[in-house]
Amino acid sequence: MSEPTLSASSPAERGPSHAELAVATTTTPHAGATPPRAKKVPTERTHHGDTFVDNYEWLREKDNAEVVAHLEAENAYAAAATEHQQPLRDAIFAEIKNRTEETDLSVPARKRGWWYFTRTEEGKQYFVQCRVAAADTGDARADWTPPVIESGTPIDGEQVLLDGNAEAEGQPFFSLGGMAVSEDGNLLAYAVDNAGDERFALRVKDLRTGELLADTVEGVFYGLAFSPDGERVYYTVVDDTWRPHQIKVHVLGTEAIDDVVLFEEGDAGMWTGFDLSPDRTELLISVGNSEYSESHTLDISDPDARPRLLLSRDERVLHSMDPVSIDGRRHYVVTSNRTPHVEKAPNNMVSLVADAEFARPFAEQEWATVFAHRDDVKIEGTAVTATHLLVGLRRDTTERVQILPLVGLGTEAQSEPVEPAFDEALYTASLAGADFESPLVRVEYTSFLTPPRIYDYELATGELTLRKETPVNGYNADDYVAERDWATAADGTRIPVTIMRHASVAADGSSPALVYGYGSYEMSMDPTFGIPRLSVLDRGVVFVIAHVRGGGELGRSWYDDGKKLAKKNSFTDFIAVTEHIVKAGWAAPDRVAAMGGSAGGLLMGAVANLAPQLYRAIVAQVPFVDALTSILDPDLPLSALEWEEWGNPIEDATVYKYMKSYTPYQNIAPVPYPKIAAVTSLNDTRVLYVEPAKWVQKLREVTTGTEPIVMKIEMDGGHGGASGRYEGWKDRAWDYAYVLDALGATEKV
Repeated sequence: MSEPTLSASSPAERGPSHAELAVATTTTPHAGATPPRAKKVPTERTHHGDTFVDNYEWLREKDNAEVVAHLEAENAYAAAATEHQQPLRDAIFAEIKNRTEETDLSVPARKRGWWYFTRTEEGKQYFVQCRVAAADTGDARADWTPPVIESGTPIDGEQVLLDGNAEAEGQPFFSLGGMAVSEDGNLLAYAVDNAGDERFALRVKDLRTGELLADTVEGVFYGLAFSPDGERVYYTVVDDTWRPHQIKVHVLGTEAIDDVVLFEEGDAGMWTGFDLSPDRTELLISVGNSEYSESHTLDISDPDARPRLLLSRDERVLHSMDPVSIDGRRHYVVTSNRTPHVEKAPNNMVSLVADAEFARPFAEQEWATVFAHRDDVKIEGTAVTATHLLVGLRRDTTERVQILPLVGLGTEAQSEPVEPAFDEALYTASLAGADFESPLVRVEYTSFLTPPRIYDYELATGELTLRKETPVNGYNADDYVAERDWATAADGTRIPVTIMRHASVAADGSSPALVYGYGSYEMSMDPTFGIPRLSVLDRGVVFVIAHVRGGGELGRSWYDDGKKLAKKNSFTDFIAVTEHIVKAGWAAPDRVAAMGGSAGGLLMGAVANLAPQLYRAIVAQVPFVDALTSILDPDLPLSALEWEEWGNPIEDATVYKYMKSYTPYQNIAPVPYPKIAAVTSLNDTRVLYVEPAKWVQKLREVTTGTEPIVMKIEMDGGHGGASGRYEGWKDRAWDYAYVLDALGATEKV
């Protein structure tokens, strides 16, 4: 799905063993035999005259050996309670593995004088980053046509830039946070995370010798860029709350302690990041939240330059920018929810603005309209090449791409945009790469039934050339069906529903079903292909996606109607979808399961409280189930940034009361809950492990039912679970086996 990851010393070095400590915190002498029960340590907090007593807040003490022992006891119990599912997990893992072309490679993408691509090899967990020299014959089309490289077969001149398998050797976790190659192609900067906490170490490699430079910078965040001369590397730093707040520059050959802070954001509710301009001459620094933003530019050709403000947050414009030169003058293509002369454009509009305009007061600036606002089209963003503007937009819930020349942009001479056409009704078409100098742009296409395809679109002719479709062994699209349905919420709102099924499954009211949802941050659950999902469909389960409010499928209003004081719409929409598929005959009333992760895990916790009788089982992945506690503490990771999504319960008593009325942990009731599995990771910085740890404790304490409630915690992982593709497949197999077992759908149809 669309979804946006410690090594420990030996027990002898820690005093009592974890197993011994586990005995002390459980009600039985055999860890794993019964659910572990954490001791109660009442902790009070009071806001707006309301006092809440939290008996399990002490589990937040991550470095406490007793907490670690308790978490390991949870893993032991989860393993014991689900041991009978191991053969099914093995079968699903094997199916994923057998369907996947393990030795494969990406379509090469040209940047400057090289073709860059990635390889995967059978039996190896991680990607290998490679390149081969490009030719310049003077024939632009030929020079930009990617070379044909066969899987598993190196070609002459192939150079390995970075082997993730070698980097991960001996490490509990491995993830890349970014890569950048210097303009001359000689240096590689990359960022590595070996803990899963998304704090990376920056390293620099000389690609001529293969040697690492002495330069190392710890604690960097996502995103890297070289200066044009290759002497400086720009990067982002997070503060103690995991909020990116600084842009710094490292001069190669110097100590990291001497790195200069080029930009610092002091507002705890604002996120900072940067993008390298397509022509690689400036950094576009963006500061913002979900409701408004601010843009600065930095000339990286000048080592003494400092950021220059373009559009201030004081204007309360939610926007993004792409710099482009037209007729020798610098302009910016601005995607925004208002302009100096259009007060409201919630679905965004696109404008062309000359650089000099930003020096004038906002109300006096001249912005030329490129794409006007439309109620039925959401502009998602733009990109530019030297000759064309590329626009990502959403219409009828579907993400697509439109392309038009820069010549005449924003004037009466502007050309009509061209949209590459595809056959399926439900699909996702998005930009997969657009090098500034290229006469081709790359488009990725996928659907619920079509594995990812890579196309090159020729800007001069509009010709669309298929470069690759991801191979899926033994897959026949005719065996499956994906269709759009609509449910109706209690307030009359029509909710998009995606229904995927094996072609042999009929709407006769007997089938098991899995309902998936997210519904936050304006993130859309777009059509994508998933090999693991086939194992669910093959067992006769109807896979349903509830496109609830809070997502972005139907434009900005769809998001606004599922956030802050309208957040409960996400939960009731999900329930309405569940009831709809039963009424429509797609699901047997006693054979429905639910799944969601992160903010979708909050959704799972909420529907478990509101309608536990509707579900046989619920899987909550890295679930945000104690949202109020987290957001009340601005010192916790990301909490202050969340105020624009959920509201600020610290300052606003109405927000506090509303959040308390739905936060899953604080609304557990004495009812028979279904089977519940909470899946989390110790080093997750986005949703702390303590939230599901507390949630499962209170669920077991309060439920009047007898169904098992388990928590599986990855002790060396982060928000995405364990690292490595095989470990990821095992995680998916665990989740799906849990659901299939609960639904009595373990055999293939």
